[in-house]
Amino acid sequence: MSETSNKYSSEVRERAVLMVLDNLGQHESRWTAIPSISSKIGCAPQTLNEWVKKAEVDRGERAGVTSEMAEKLKALERENRELKQANEILRKASAYFVQAELDRRSRT
Repeated sequence: MSETSNKYSSEVRERAVLMVLDNLGQHESRWTAIPSISSKIGCAPQTLNEWVKKAEVDRGERAGVTSEMAEKLKALERENRELKQANEILRKASAYFVQAELDRRSRT
């Protein structure tokens, strides 16, 4: 999952995640800690839960795609899309020049 919203800075996100993980002993479960902390920072409990899960993935505590790998994949997909567009332009240009050469030869 990527950071699609800039409403909360990365520092706020990291601090909120640390608050959840540090305060687990004071609550019955993670789900009781999350609403308590999310109300203090002004985000939805589901949002904070996603931040916590992503932090666990990034630390290797949970299965999933890390933030670093997701960024690399996104960059590779962008590069692949750009290369496909460039190849299409080159293919059309070469077809145009071949046709122009054939037209030139047929006139002579």
